[in-house]
Amino acid sequence: MDVRRIVTGHDADGKAIVVSDGPTPNVLKPDNRPGVEIHNLWVLDESPAKVHGPEESVDRKIGLLPPKNGSVFRVIKFPPEKDWIDDVDAEAAKSSFASIGAEGASDQGEPPHPLMHKTETVDYAICLQGEIYLVLDDSEVLMKAGDTCVQRGTNHAWSNRSDADCHMMFSLVDGTFE
Repeated sequence: MDVRRIVTGHDADGKAIVVSDGPTPNVLKPDNRPGVEIHNLWVLDESPAKVHGPEESVDRKIGLLPPKNGSVFRVIKFPPEKDWIDDVDAEAAKSSFASIGAEGASDQGEPPHPLMHKTETVDYAICLQGEIYLVLDDSEVLMKAGDTCVQRGTNHAWSNRSDADCHMMFSLVDGTFE
């Protein structure tokens, strides 16, 4: 999947310019989740954001979670899972989340989907292309292109049961369960 990222900034005179225009510079491919691509587009280390800097924010290792008091903006490609999902057990799920810096995020019980997880974040999501199920503890919702979700620290999974890739946009904001 190609994701073009355009970043604006200011020249020495304060005029608006394009600082960069090209493919996503930071793509993460989690272990044990074949074909998934996490295109990290921008990360804020704090809020409020400093709008005049830095010129690049994803030139480092980025996992699933945003920085403490920060946020992350990304696009994820979820390929169909039918050919591999039955091979994912609790240990594989733990390993998958650990590979993207989210140790302890995976559900430890008998979840309705093996990749159930929970993070201390508020996640804004929009389905850009395709369809995907938002799986919760006792229910699920089919999302199609144009549908949005505000996911507030709930136990959940994303399940692509179709025959085509699904592209989702997410903005994750650090939060707290307090």
